[in-house]
This record gives sequence, structure tokens and C-alpha cells, in this order.
Amino acid sequence: MRIAELNVESVDRVVIARLEGEIDLSNATDLGAAIAAKVPNDALGIVIDLTDVDYVDSAGIHVLFELRSRLRARGQELRLVVPSEAEIFQALQVAFVPSAVPVFDSLEAAAASVSEKRGS
Repeated sequence: MRIAELNVESVDRVVIARLEGEIDLSNATDLGAAIAAKVPNDALGIVIDLTDVDYVDSAGIHVLFELRSRLRARGQELRLVVPSEAEIFQALQVAFVPSAVPVFDSLEAAAASVSEKRGS
């Protein structure tokens, strides 16, 4: 088991969070809190890149929905990067994540979507 690693940067008022490893009950809450703490009030939103996540359980999925609600209340956007060939893609589909949070194949497309949404 590879515990998830989090790397965060900000580009043009869009926070980019890259996760690697596994997201499960043992670390999901801490990861969610760490991600939320990295989103300043003046950010347009956040893109969470899950390309290198090998596993996500229901606790990890719950954190995504929780982040979506928290950001929406602040007027901020949430986008996910999960290529269709990613190991967790099907799990997110089964949990209806793409119907609640826009999912993109690339980081560039997801970040552009946040900027476009906020610019309209």
C-alpha cells in the first residue's frame, strides 16, 4: 500500500493539487482537510489531479463530495483530472462522481474550465 502524497501549487488563481498513491479511510479526512486549507479565498477554484491515484474507497469519494460542497458555498469551482484509463476511473463512475464534479482527461483542460467558468 502506498499512502497518498499531496503536492499543491497555484497557477493564475487556480489551485492545482496532485495526488499519488491510495486514498482510503486511513488518510481521506486528513487529505481533504489539507487540500481545503490550501485553497485561499481569492482562488477561482481547485483542480485535483487523480491520475496517479491507484485506489480510492468510499471515504475518499466522500471527501470529494464534501470538498465540492465546501467550495460551492465559497463560490469556487472544483474539477477533477481522471483519465479514462486511470485505475480509479470506474470506481468514480459507479459512485456518480462525474455527475457532481466535472472530470477531465488533462490538467490543462480542467484548469481552463475553472478559468472559463469564473470568467463568464
